[in-house]
Amino acid sequence: MLSPLNRLLGWLFGPPPRLRCGRAVWRAGVLELERRTRGGRQESGAYLLGRDEPSGGQRILEFVFYDDIDPRALETGEVTIRQTALPKLWELCRSRGYGVVADVHVHPRGCRQSPSDMANPVMPRSGHIAMILPDFAKDAPEPGVIGIYEFLGGGRWADHSAAGRRFVKLEGA
Repeated sequence: MLSPLNRLLGWLFGPPPRLRCGRAVWRAGVLELERRTRGGRQESGAYLLGRDEPSGGQRILEFVFYDDIDPRALETGEVTIRQTALPKLWELCRSRGYGVVADVHVHPRGCRQSPSDMANPVMPRSGHIAMILPDFAKDAPEPGVIGIYEFLGGGRWADHSAAGRRFVKLEGA
């Protein structure tokens, strides 16, 4: 149940961002994604780990790169994660007290979902957020120029890209 103050703030300013992330965490993670594209020769991606926020939404605290969980994830040039690699991710989450709050991967040009992205969500559970960074993450793109998609289940997705910084808020210097 929302407190009266939270309801008033929501009415005045709209809902809180679904995701929050420290600017330094975001920038370091995105720069590493770009590095892992090997000069724009392959896609890269990461699970975004974090916690629920008391005021609503979730906070991204850490990027865990797909190829650290599954060394074969980037072999084909596109992201492919084997189910056998996921126990390593769950153990990492347990050890840190975090959960998977979203995922992010890069595309060579735009930030639209591919048919493969739509058919194969990284976390096939309703409400999961998937973000796509354009141009192999060159120039450290931020919300406002990235794709932001929510899996609704049953092969359906909601596109939140236009909400940009209202949906994913970067905080700090």
